[in-house]
Amino acid sequence: MTTPRDLLIIALDTAASRPLERGDLSLALAGAELLDLLNAQAITLDDEHIVPGYRPPLDDRLLDEAAAALVRQAPYESVDDWLWRRGRGLAASYLAALEADGQLTRQREGRRPFRTTRSVLTDSPARWQAAYRRSSEEPVLTALAQAMGIHDEQAANHPENTPDNTPDPPDDVATVLAALHDALSHLEFERQRRALHDAAFDNIWRGD
Repeated sequence: MTTPRDLLIIALDTAASRPLERGDLSLALAGAELLDLLNAQAITLDDEHIVPGYRPPLDDRLLDEAAAALVRQAPYESVDDWLWRRGRGLAASYLAALEADGQLTRQREGRRPFRTTRSVLTDSPARWQAAYRRSSEEPVLTALAQAMGIHDEQAANHPENTPDNTPDPPDDVATVLAALHDALSHLEFERQRRALHDAAFDNIWRGD
């Protein structure tokens, strides 16, 4: 399993208590792909630009697609540009991959004619692995989950797990995480701006 798949499983496991925006999830998955490619030495970062290296064998189809999608000519793509380009619709691609692998099923809800479906994780080894990485507070996965607002309340209650005691990530990892935080903040700002615009438009029609 890869970090993006583990992150998606964690997000789905917490969706009932904290609904997540698809756009946020897609950006985070694109960031997780970069971190796995860094770990595989398929890329390096030159300041904030992604420099492709050799193409290692990658067992995961979507991660291999990510490696193939890298810009291989200078000037190289920035981390921020990658998040927005690669992240477009990425959550749907990973959801489809989990479903194709039998790790996700569709559960029907409601009565006809208004029956809907929701995605439900199966009890699989992939789900156990993601849960183990989360419970063991694996730094990269934990940082990605926290960027999306997913926090482990049990871990947060332990003083040794406070931010002051958390080791700083390597520079390249910190660069990706910082770019992800900025992208998520920008996306949230745009949501709020559109909500205010729509509310003002509604007030005009109501004569408020």
